[in-house]
Amino acid sequence: MKITIIGGGSWATAIVKILSEGNVHIKWWMRNSEDVEHIKRLHHNKNYLSSVEIHPSKVKPYTNLKEALRDTEWVVLAVPAAFLSDALKTINKSHLQGKKIISAIKGMIPATNQLVTDWIEQEYDIPADNIGVIAGPCHAEEVALEKHSYLTIASPNLELANDFADLLRCRFVSTSALADLYGVEYSAVMKNIVALACGITHGLGGGDNFQAVMVSNAMQEICRVVDVIDPMKRDLSASAYLGDLLVTSYSQFSRNRTFGNMVGRGYSVKAAQLEMNMVAEGYYAVKCVYEMLKDYEIEIPITNFAYQILYQNAPLKKEFEDLKEKLK
Repeated sequence: MKITIIGGGSWATAIVKILSEGNVHIKWWMRNSEDVEHIKRLHHNKNYLSSVEIHPSKVKPYTNLKEALRDTEWVVLAVPAAFLSDALKTINKSHLQGKKIISAIKGMIPATNQLVTDWIEQEYDIPADNIGVIAGPCHAEEVALEKHSYLTIASPNLELANDFADLLRCRFVSTSALADLYGVEYSAVMKNIVALACGITHGLGGGDNFQAVMVSNAMQEICRVVDVIDPMKRDLSASAYLGDLLVTSYSQFSRNRTFGNMVGRGYSVKAAQLEMNMVAEGYYAVKCVYEMLKDYEIEIPITNFAYQILYQNAPLKKEFEDLKEKLK
């Protein structure tokens, strides 16, 4: 079994580690040739999760994406949504034909306000039944420490979801499959917005009591969004939805919460991005979701709060006071 991983960050590294537990051959593409040479020589990613050993017998790094995609059955996308188009610019539709595409990206394409799966289906003519997403409360840092984690694979093709869930299942990762691709993917996008907003309010002095109310209201906001976009019966208390929201909103490893906390403490957006040196998907998702939902008459106070601060340069304290009045 050959699997291509596209991306060189912490989540890509964590997925490589998980898949390396099984009987697979991993072709790992990353942009930076120095990073590729470092992995070949020293068997770890020097920039992300550097404690994770990369097994040379199972993992071969590439800088040539066409070569990395040759003769593989599965392709896992693990680059920030805002940079996906650029990462794939050297290939065309033929290079992905017949392959099963799994998105490990919890974000939206900023240029088109599309989910990653919709964009891939449209741009590369990939059938919907050949597409899935990885979701669930699973931080890369805890994967590196082999703390037991849970992942859900969602796809309209439940057989595909189960097949990839089997590939990810290992001694420290449990997996399950769902057919609700849109519900899972939109929830994953929204939870990053919520975590970012939680960080802002924490930076402004909001305590645990306020955050608990905010997260419970956020679950209702997510429910309203997914129900209007893709109405169906779903259990949003499952770990792929609620579990992911909770860990991203509360964890010390949440880059979206960290980013929001910096903004709440007075950092500019640009300064926070530079200091983090990692992409907070929620920053881009806020604008995508806000613009996407303009024509829908639904209440999204937490998304609006984050949008006003991040994109309209609204006064932090005033927006915080307004948000307090809207939560219940």
